[in-house]
Amino acid sequence: MAPDPRCTALRAAKDKKGMSYSEIAKQMGESEQRVIDICTGTATATDKEFNQLAEVLDIKNPPHDAAHVTQ
Repeated sequence: MAPDPRCTALRAAKDKKGMSYSEIAKQMGESEQRVIDICTGTATATDKEFNQLAEVLDIKNPPHDAAHVTQ
């Protein structure tokens, strides 16, 4: 089983879309491991990755606060 995202909004959006990390990664043009690392907080997303993730998961007005820092 893949790790759960730390962000509850991300988890909810991922569940609502019914997407796997692999499917998200494919749409973003990233590796599955990179997406997992971003979603679980192991890695920090770049602004581009953050915005792509929000777009793929249909997250409107993604937060850019201390919990959602980008590089």
